[in-house]
Amino acid sequence: MDMVWIVPCFIILMWISASLHVLREYERAVVFRLGRLQTPDKGPGLIFIFWPIDKLVRISLRTVAWDVPPQDTITRDNISVKVNAVVYFRVISAQKALIELENYRYAIEQLAQTTLRSVLGEVELDDLLSQREKLNARLQAILDEQTEPWGIKVAKVEVKQVDLPQDMQRAIARQAEAVRERRAKIINADGEYQASEKLAEAAAILAREPVTITLRYLQTLAEIGTEKNTTIVFPIPVELLSALFPKTLPPAK
Repeated sequence: MDMVWIVPCFIILMWISASLHVLREYERAVVFRLGRLQTPDKGPGLIFIFWPIDKLVRISLRTVAWDVPPQDTITRDNISVKVNAVVYFRVISAQKALIELENYRYAIEQLAQTTLRSVLGEVELDDLLSQREKLNARLQAILDEQTEPWGIKVAKVEVKQVDLPQDMQRAIARQAEAVRERRAKIINADGEYQASEKLAEAAAILAREPVTITLRYLQTLAEIGTEKNTTIVFPIPVELLSALFPKTLPPAK
């Protein structure tokens, strides 16, 4: 008699174990009953389905970071570059992601590659290298708009690396060197201009106050006397020399 109840109890236990599922906090379950979608999504926690009538599909809601492989792109100024990026996306509606797309991850990957090539092909190389944040925001907005009907949110897009041809790298290096030389020349010329202005102001002050020449004599002597040397300097006023020598030379015979 006991053996009669063992088999039904075993079958019931197997059915209960197949009908009970535990979903983590980041998981949702899409349930199909005889092929029809059951709303809303189930989870997280312990859920019960009528197996084998119901079929359960688990969908993760965590953010996925996908590395876009290098894409050959021709910029607006006809320069061939290789660009790769990183796309961060997550599922916000498990039912849409499962029903609208056969494989939502494959669809996102293909869409990210084509969008990356098309958007970067509309900009010049200088903009690609200098306006990285603006391009990232534009890529994110385009991908998010196209994936919203699929129940997927593109949180962020980052252009990670831009590979340039060797000849273009050398050309950019020469351009940067020329820019640095131009800046150095401008700074040097500006310094010369400021120095000439200060010298002109000093000459005007010396012309108005002749006694300042004597002060410069004394300052020069103080600077020379700070070091040990054998040089002897006798300051002679210029007015004394002009008094000793005649202003005009006698006519030659």
